[in-house]
Amino acid sequence: MGQLRILIAGGGTGGHIIPALAVAHELVTRYHADILFVGTPRGMESRLVPPAGFRLRLIQVGPLNNVSLLTRLRTLMTLPAAISDCRRIIREFKPNAVFGVGGYASGPGAIASLQLKVPTMVFEPNAMPGLANRRVGKRVQAAAVNFPQAATWFNNAEVTGIPVRPEFFSLPSPPPDPLRLLIFGGSQGARLFNETLPKIVPALLDAVPGLTILHQAGAKNGESTEAAYQATGADPSRWTVRPFLDDMPAQFAAAHLVMSRSGASTVAELAAAGKPALLVPFAAAADSHQLRNAEVMEQAGAAELLEEPELSGEPTRLLESLVGLLESPVRLAAMSQAAKTQAHPDAAARIADRLASLA
Repeated sequence: MGQLRILIAGGGTGGHIIPALAVAHELVTRYHADILFVGTPRGMESRLVPPAGFRLRLIQVGPLNNVSLLTRLRTLMTLPAAISDCRRIIREFKPNAVFGVGGYASGPGAIASLQLKVPTMVFEPNAMPGLANRRVGKRVQAAAVNFPQAATWFNNAEVTGIPVRPEFFSLPSPPPDPLRLLIFGGSQGARLFNETLPKIVPALLDAVPGLTILHQAGAKNGESTEAAYQATGADPSRWTVRPFLDDMPAQFAAAHLVMSRSGASTVAELAAAGKPALLVPFAAAADSHQLRNAEVMEQAGAAELLEEPELSGEPTRLLESLVGLLESPVRLAAMSQAAKTQAHPDAAARIADRLASLA
């Protein structure tokens, strides 16, 4: 057959491209595969794929889901050309299989590969699949999903999990005291946390003696969020605000409880680390996929779920939830064990093996 060639189509957000890169590295390591990525100029793939050592071809296509009518019409007008571009790239590269990872380029890539009868596999990290994957799910030859609930949307689906950095699976447990709360909201979801937490921080620190807080506020909001904490008069030795945290595995290791959004990659990291969480889904996420992810973790006993309206106004519900969790070490320990049941330490290898066998 010659060298294994895999085309990976998709990207947009880190939740799409970071797992794709992990699978690409696994394909190179295990099968000496030749990898070609197809993405768009607007996605994170333009910044992440070339430095990782992989070739990237760009097509022009935009979003269809959760956007204005005008944006949807523009995307529909460019879609035929995007599919045509993908067909040309596939004919030139001659892949043994195409792997759609979600995001803008995934739909055109998967449609083109199906039209050319190239074996096609898709990856779905969320409990509710995105629009591109829902459109092609029953036509592809295989699928890798993170949640069993997503499998019904696809032909020949396997629950593989999301590739997560190995460090998350071997974190030491934090010492019993002092308790530490880690808060982060992601690139889109930090604003609500930045505005809400200062409203309750004095009461939270009073209710949980010794508690310390580390709050990642986002690159553009570090100073304003720190100023909001300072204005509360809360003991500055017990809270820290940072615009960005470089070593997230180490911060997970030090935390007894994590408050975060429920994007697929975040949920996978929480599971790998066995961290109890208070999850607040980003309400504007397409197809409410963050809500579906959080519901799965809550049903597993690994997290408590709060929706955005419960944080608006006077966030007494948030304060009650945080205090209730932090004051119950037995419950935190049970949530930690439940989180680990949702982890998939061999996800990248399983997806790479599936692609190789499909090819």
